[in-house]
Amino acid sequence: MTDCTVYTHATVFTADGADAEAFVVVGDRFLYVGDEAGARRAAGPGAAEVDLGGGFVLPGIIDAHTHLLMTGQSLQKVALRDAADLAEIQRRLRRAAEENPHAPRLLGAGWLYSALGDAAPTRQMLDDAVPDRPVYLDANDLHSVWVNSAALAELGIEDTTPDPIGGRISRDPVTGAADGMLLETAAQQIVWPALARTATDADRDAQLESAFEHYLAAGVTGAVDMAVQDDDLAAFRRALQRHGGHLPLRVKGHWLVHRRDSDAENLAQVARAAQLAEELSGEWLRICGIKLVVDGVIDSCTAAMKEPYADGSTCEPIWDRDALAPVVVAADAAGLQVALHAIGDEASEIALDALEQAHRINGPRDRRHRIEHLETVTEAGVRRLAALGVVASVQPVHADPAIQDNWRAVLDDHRVERAYPWTEFLAAGATLAISTDAPTAPHQPLPNLYVATTRKSALDPSLPANLPGYALDLAGALCHATRDAAFSCRAEPQEGRIRAGHLADFTVLDTDPFHAEAAQLLANRTRLTVVGGSTAFEAPDGTRTAMTSTPAAATGAPVAL
Repeated sequence: MTDCTVYTHATVFTADGADAEAFVVVGDRFLYVGDEAGARRAAGPGAAEVDLGGGFVLPGIIDAHTHLLMTGQSLQKVALRDAADLAEIQRRLRRAAEENPHAPRLLGAGWLYSALGDAAPTRQMLDDAVPDRPVYLDANDLHSVWVNSAALAELGIEDTTPDPIGGRISRDPVTGAADGMLLETAAQQIVWPALARTATDADRDAQLESAFEHYLAAGVTGAVDMAVQDDDLAAFRRALQRHGGHLPLRVKGHWLVHRRDSDAENLAQVARAAQLAEELSGEWLRICGIKLVVDGVIDSCTAAMKEPYADGSTCEPIWDRDALAPVVVAADAAGLQVALHAIGDEASEIALDALEQAHRINGPRDRRHRIEHLETVTEAGVRRLAALGVVASVQPVHADPAIQDNWRAVLDDHRVERAYPWTEFLAAGATLAISTDAPTAPHQPLPNLYVATTRKSALDPSLPANLPGYALDLAGALCHATRDAAFSCRAEPQEGRIRAGHLADFTVLDTDPFHAEAAQLLANRTRLTVVGGSTAFEAPDGTRTAMTSTPAAATGAPVAL
């Protein structure tokens, strides 16, 4: 059989209810999955054979919620996630400024509120480190940007600049002057477009390619991009041209709908998404729905909660019920999937109300709507979500104990004891899809799975687990990152499993995680990533001697894969 390869000597986790030890790939699909003798019979004489050297094979991981272009951009920024305090943040910025004396501005990413202790971030703190050019620092959650005085001037933000709908230009409580914190839509609608205008298409192309390369090296074969805008879409189109009509990994996109002043403006964005969904429905790039950011995040006290934060403050949602429902109903009627960012328990209730209204108005159908993050949700909300068939899209790495200090401090009550309640969704009968939300967290899936299965920290494994009763079992977590991630974007008919007829997307790891300590997930290495039957990544050291390829009926020295 031409264009046929037999893969042997492996432990194969199929995510399809049964394990295997071998499989056959013809073209871009699996032909057979099972035992080695059966694989050779199915392949017939003359097929190539690849000895996987005892590796652990699983379906290609699908990051069910990420931001590809932003991930590529973040890889070029000053890394601040592990900066322990303000002094370290300032030290890294000074060093970056010295190493890049001609850079017109400095960009950083990943800083945590807890690094500042009890202090609030201010522009003066950044001015002390870099006074001579703009500095833009993305918070770890990407829902706010911390800037210095030069950046405020570059953005044209003055003390009297009005807040955008759903966002806030933070101000000094005494003087009323802009203090350097831009939250929610102030970041999304002011900072993001301004920085996008400073980048070229060549910059974006390189950033997107970097994201692809890093994901493939980590064993990821597909991604759901959760905030596609014009720059992202143009970069994807150029990538399709560069790669001859395909992409390095399979991309599904949700068009980001911004909250505007009127229903007409909001619905126009839904119409644009519906048009793009008709235009882009291919195997490699597909627009499948819209994304709505219903509220903010807990760390900055911008998530919409039913009860006040520990300091007595409250925060209104970005999308209230009156504004949200028409958009959700219209998108649902157009056959689009709706992904709703909802972190606070009030935000998830608002999201569920809108989804219920869509059900009532538009009637029954297979919808696959999703709620993203669900860090706090009431028990009644969990039951409603499952009854509506809504996918619970969660990011275990957001529950990493190393980044939870500020999260727990700003709630500081009973809500902390039901944080990130993943097993409650499963018990209620909901589908759980696992993702990273990179670059709000590291893009690598194995540390994410470590947090999912232990509730311990991938950043500092010595820390105690964060509510270990909500930990997932390993087999389930692997399925949620493959099979269920495919379900979340309507790709399960041909992705997410190792089974005959499915696309041959798979990942080979060094170590079988079922026969190793949980911490081995942090050290496990991706040997090989295959997308559509073609090798997309091969580890540069050791792999070629461990995995060799010969014609099945041939003798003599093996040929390197």
